[in-house]
Amino acid sequence: MNLHDKLNHLDTILTGLNPLLIAFSGGVDSSFLVYRASGIKGLKMAAVTVKTIYIPDIELNEAVEFCRKHKIDHRILKMDVPDAVKNNPPDRCYLCKKHIFSKILEFASLNNFKYLADGSNIEDMNSYRPGLKALSELSVRSPLAEANLSKEEIRTALKEAGIEIWNKPSMTCLLTRLPYNTLITEKDIKMIEEAENVLFEKGFYGTRVRKHGEIARIECLQGFMEKLINSSERNEIIQRLKELGFRYITVDLEGYRSGSMDNL
Repeated sequence: MNLHDKLNHLDTILTGLNPLLIAFSGGVDSSFLVYRASGIKGLKMAAVTVKTIYIPDIELNEAVEFCRKHKIDHRILKMDVPDAVKNNPPDRCYLCKKHIFSKILEFASLNNFKYLADGSNIEDMNSYRPGLKALSELSVRSPLAEANLSKEEIRTALKEAGIEIWNKPSMTCLLTRLPYNTLITEKDIKMIEEAENVLFEKGFYGTRVRKHGEIARIECLQGFMEKLINSSERNEIIQRLKELGFRYITVDLEGYRSGSMDNL
């Protein structure tokens, strides 16, 4: 099935999910889903974004701007750190997804949305994503995966539609920057978020800062490592991260890889 056929299949799926609430992170996949759904005639749809201390403010702000620009009904739900994940357990993702999507389902019911969907794509279904178990248990639909759409195809569809975020790097929740079985504090989360913002400002968008006590372990996307090491602004970056509270600033020679904390 080619991309055109998959997109038609996606439209058919979305048409049958009426009225629909979409969990919208501001990332590439969920952005495409809410954009595509917003263009389906007769579909009552809204996007909902969760605001917590461990979702970067930059993601929330971009989600708000995306919906404003494309005239999408957008709701924001504020949530505290769930008790079950306050010590960042190994099954954190499952516990967090279960808590957050249970709350979103309550919101959906109160606001007369019959269906809840997320932006998981077909590749997510074939990788280690413990949070997907929670979504399955809660009967959350994943239309992109159901239409067999891959990340690359979603980026292509966004580009063809003239949507500027088609090449946006993937982001994840900030809890992935801390080792398992570490007490989550707002101070640590803000240190990590502000350190990554420093790197984003310098052109290293998508770079991760993993926190190990007083150590900042920087994981660069492909092509950024040498640029960062040789940057004329390296000393400024080091100084600003130290001002945030990090004592040692390191660059991981393996670069960015998803789930690197799982191997520690």
